[in-house]
Amino acid sequence: MKLRDIAQHINAELLGNGEVDIKGVSGLEDVREGEITFIKSKKYLKKLTQSSASAVITSEALDDLKIPQLVVKNPLIGFAKVLELFYPEKKGSAGVSKEAHVCSTAQIGKDATIYPHVFVGENTTVGDRTIIYPGVFIGEDVKIGSDCVIFPNVSIYNNVVIGSRVRIHAGTVIGSDGFGYVFEADRHYKIPQVGGVIIEDDVEIGASVTIDRATTGNTVIGEGTKIDNLVQIAHNVHIGKHCIIVAQVGIAGSTRLGNHVTLAGQVGVSDHTTIEDGTIVTAQSGVMGDVKKGVYSGSPAMSHFKWLRVRATLELLPDIHKKVKELEKTIKEIKGGQDNDRD
Repeated sequence: MKLRDIAQHINAELLGNGEVDIKGVSGLEDVREGEITFIKSKKYLKKLTQSSASAVITSEALDDLKIPQLVVKNPLIGFAKVLELFYPEKKGSAGVSKEAHVCSTAQIGKDATIYPHVFVGENTTVGDRTIIYPGVFIGEDVKIGSDCVIFPNVSIYNNVVIGSRVRIHAGTVIGSDGFGYVFEADRHYKIPQVGGVIIEDDVEIGASVTIDRATTGNTVIGEGTKIDNLVQIAHNVHIGKHCIIVAQVGIAGSTRLGNHVTLAGQVGVSDHTTIEDGTIVTAQSGVMGDVKKGVYSGSPAMSHFKWLRVRATLELLPDIHKKVKELEKTIKEIKGGQDNDRD
């Protein structure tokens, strides 16, 4: 593909020879001759000049660079669009496999693809151009929008609503019972979980994620939110729009996340917690209560900058402990000397 065509595709300013033939796209670490790469800032310029790249996507014109440049506002977005250009996602052959079981009351949209060994329950709707891979279970009264991709061995329980352009990766379970019990007469009595789950448009859910149905009402995942692998989201949780939930996060019941919240890896969120818009919680932190907008670290979580001071103090604790022991010994010796003086 000619570089000028790539420039046009990503709406970039072309600096240099647009007739260069680009055969592939790679990151800076492994780019080869004939391929295009990207850099986010000038600090990667030396590595770029040492590479075999035939062209680069950058946010500003780079002086004295021998290879052509495509200048865009956000090089990473440009890079993503070029990847899509060279590696388009393969679409399945539209239609319902004879080896799938689709109940007679289910409605399958135009150009949808249902692979072998898929089960689609009663009164379920699958939207246009949605692809459902082998081994997927979809229960009754489920609504799935258009242009979704549901990868192998996903389980979607009854009464789940999924918007359009949603991607759900292998092994994920949506709509399993919330973990609700009441202790009575020396045993745990199960509280029926009769609510549902709503997944809004443009959500992506990683592999082996579990999203519990609500006790009553709905567990909600807001538009554009991206959920990494191995995340647990409990009953009646409401996650806002365009949030980032990283791997191994656990969110307990009835928690409310605002829009554009980021929870880094292994964050734990207590039940009935409220987190304001734009908040960032760093890895392995634990949060509870009402969390105002900010950056938080630690368990229990505190202001990230306060946590940095606490962390620095922890490094000094062995020396502080040693000094305290020395002071205690000195005080004891002084007191002993005073007692001898009284005698």
